[in-house]
Amino acid sequence: MKIILLSGGSGKRLWPLSNDIRSKQFLKLLKNENGEPESMVQRVYKQIKTAGIDTDIVVATGKNQEDSICNHLGNTVDVVLEPERRDTFPAIALASSYLYYQKSMSEDEVIVVLPVDPYAELEYFSLLKEIENKVAAREANIGLMGIKPTYPSAKYGYIIPDNKTGLVKGFQEKPTEDYAQQLIEKGAMWNGGVFAFKAGYIMDKLKQYISFNSFAEVEEQYSVLPKISFDYEIVEKESAIAMVEYDGIWKDLGTWNTLTEVMDDKKIGKVLMSGSCENSHIINELDIPITVLGAKNMVIAASPDGILVSEKHESSYLKEYTNDISKMPRYEESGWGEAKVLDYVDYEDGKSSLTKSLFIKSGESLNYQEHAVRDEIWTIVDGIGDIVIDDHVRNVRRGDVAYIMKGQKHSIKAITDLRLIEVQIGNELTESDVKELEWVW
Repeated sequence: MKIILLSGGSGKRLWPLSNDIRSKQFLKLLKNENGEPESMVQRVYKQIKTAGIDTDIVVATGKNQEDSICNHLGNTVDVVLEPERRDTFPAIALASSYLYYQKSMSEDEVIVVLPVDPYAELEYFSLLKEIENKVAAREANIGLMGIKPTYPSAKYGYIIPDNKTGLVKGFQEKPTEDYAQQLIEKGAMWNGGVFAFKAGYIMDKLKQYISFNSFAEVEEQYSVLPKISFDYEIVEKESAIAMVEYDGIWKDLGTWNTLTEVMDDKKIGKVLMSGSCENSHIINELDIPITVLGAKNMVIAASPDGILVSEKHESSYLKEYTNDISKMPRYEESGWGEAKVLDYVDYEDGKSSLTKSLFIKSGESLNYQEHAVRDEIWTIVDGIGDIVIDDHVRNVRRGDVAYIMKGQKHSIKAITDLRLIEVQIGNELTESDVKELEWVW
């Protein structure tokens, strides 16, 4: 068995902590067995290993999440990057072809796909072996995990079993609560987004769209694949589907209401709460304190991207209110460290300035690059590093300033942990104004 973890999403429902770069699975709001902060993706990976599943794991994700995956899981997994966002069928097909060719899978070996962020007990992950066995024994072409419902939810899809054959009879996507109750009474399960199939099965499906003999050839033709979910393209067209039932704790931590149910800490960051607060959570990523008095059933979250103050139940409607918020994330996690936007100003002469605080980890460096329409000023505030400008290298430390004009090639490497303030000045301050170049330190 090989495993694919699907990592996507823009994190609108957990704004302002999550954004297009830092999705919900990377928020370190949970606690591990030692009481240390951990993210959803770290928890899931640990649970897979604890369940005794020692196999190749690949994460299917987009370029914008690559650094975050590596920061949270290190080099313990392979990462397959979608050339472009095209829904779950192309993403799963691409990752499956990577496992098939790069990991030398046989056609009869089973691939199990699951989300990167379910909140479940260890038994959930132990059942992956049972799903594998059903597919390996040719009981079905696809294996699914059904989650035993705890209430009639209109938020989830349902798997409808055929009690006579033991296979799956059909599916119902997000029914009304009344209809969901009827489905539950007939034995329907929540669809938890777990799929299992043989490598040869998915390769045959892929060949219906493209011809290929290697992973690279699949990757090159990615844009040809239909932009459709795996459920619609594969699962709902298949008649031989088996289901394994999971009866235990399972939560989709996609809203502040559900996430705070499993958080150990009522407050994180610089927070003062009065004793009269009830069932409230405050998360503060800013350097200024938040003081909360008498809050009841509230979630308050503050980050460089903004501030949320919401009654917990109402937080499930957050997404519709964040559509008009600036898409430029003010906090960014990268392989080299992190960046926070401190200030952005438009001036009367048409120019703008963008001020960032950068933290670069010891031994890491920024890409060697140049800009066509902006200048930059770097002020070192802590640590020691080397700056290269137009192939000339000099050592820098606290108090040193570097002026980088548009068209100048530049980079910086941290000899120790390094903090600096970056000020960008120009007519257009976008990430598209970056030409990456080669430089060997």
